[in-house]
Amino acid sequence: MHPRILTLANQKGGVGKTTTAINLATALAAIGERVLIVDLDPQGNASTGLGVGRAQRDRSSYDLLLGEATVAEAAVVTEVPNVAVVPSTLDLLGVELTIASARDRAFRLKSALRDADAVTVEGRPVTYVLIDCPPSLNLLTINALTAADAVLVPMQCEFFALEGLSQLLQTIEQIRSTLNPGLSIQGVVMTMFDKRNNLSEQVLSDVRGHMGSLVYDTVIPRNVRLSEAPSYGKPALLYDLKCAGSQAYLRLATEVIRRERQLRAA
Repeated sequence: MHPRILTLANQKGGVGKTTTAINLATALAAIGERVLIVDLDPQGNASTGLGVGRAQRDRSSYDLLLGEATVAEAAVVTEVPNVAVVPSTLDLLGVELTIASARDRAFRLKSALRDADAVTVEGRPVTYVLIDCPPSLNLLTINALTAADAVLVPMQCEFFALEGLSQLLQTIEQIRSTLNPGLSIQGVVMTMFDKRNNLSEQVLSDVRGHMGSLVYDTVIPRNVRLSEAPSYGKPALLYDLKCAGSQAYLRLATEVIRRERQLRAA
């Protein structure tokens, strides 16, 4: 089977998108999936957070978009069991200028990921591809949404969350109507939840009221271990499995899988 492709997108920065990509991938791998992360953010934080240094990034997502490498050639096996990554480099900053005039500019990543089942970890094909987007609605994000089967939206439990969500939903609808009719929303995950803060509770309630069952039951808490782990080049689940953040991502992975199975059954 071709791997399921999920794009993690939010045009707002600092919402825990890369943290979610890294730790959700690790949690999915821990329950038996094989995961490829495609790092589409020029900052390359997902690559760094998985322990892939700059010296290991001979091929990158930039090469994928230019058609100069296949996804199997660009993928780097990480130290996380059953997780590989197509790393990012600063070259991505100039990719829009490079491909802007190409007729297929919005479909470059989709074309590259047609061969995603050729990527193997520990001898077996990947079952999920997670695309980590930059914090903006640019051509990179459009490529990610065009290539995806579904979108997973991380949202911070703060005041402007709903305002940003509205803009993202409009973009998703535009992509669905013009470039990717099969695109759906896998779910919305609320991050950086602080149970001591009344605002977090209010934002969570507002988003659930607006999005209903699309909001995952699992809420990712504000947790210092989640913040510390990337500096060690590890997902939080390898840095401290027992911390509240790691346990939350394990529950989230279970929810994601359950939704995927319900979708397939339907």
